[in-house]
Amino acid sequence: MKCSAQRKCKHCSEFYLPDRRNVHHQRYCSEPACRKQSKAESQRRWLQKPDNQNYFCGSHNSQRVKAWRKLHPGYWRKKKAAPHEPLQEVYTTQVAQNKEVTKAEVSAALQEVLLMQPAVLVGLISTMSGSALQEDIAATTRALLRKGQDILAMRPRATTIRYDDKNQTGTLSGTVAPCAAPV
Repeated sequence: MKCSAQRKCKHCSEFYLPDRRNVHHQRYCSEPACRKQSKAESQRRWLQKPDNQNYFCGSHNSQRVKAWRKLHPGYWRKKKAAPHEPLQEVYTTQVAQNKEVTKAEVSAALQEVLLMQPAVLVGLISTMSGSALQEDIAATTRALLRKGQDILAMRPRATTIRYDDKNQTGTLSGTVAPCAAPV
């Protein structure tokens, strides 16, 4: 890769390293005032060319601009800023406290979890079925029980197609493989 030498900016006279992609024609550094001067010089050179002196004048260009504006109504109007809503809720961090846990606390916590399992199960089934009605929860529970018994091969399965009452999706059940063991 060819290394480029430093150049002197035409505006501020400071030395700079030109961008490797524009090394053959970059004459100004990247300071804002120098970039502004570079743009002004570029526009002046463009307007000096005979073909460009009346580029934006005349009825043809006026009609072209009017047609474009008709096709793009409201292009030049300022757009409303989108409401700034956070993607996540802001929460405060909590510092973890090192505390020894006794065996009594561990067994009490385990007992509490075991006592709450029916409520957790009912909540899970309610979430899955999308309903809090007892009838819907009971129907979903029966369907889950049948499916679990089929998976664990607790009862013989017939080769039939059963349809779910709500969404009419079918499940094809067959005989259990001879080497299948309960999970």
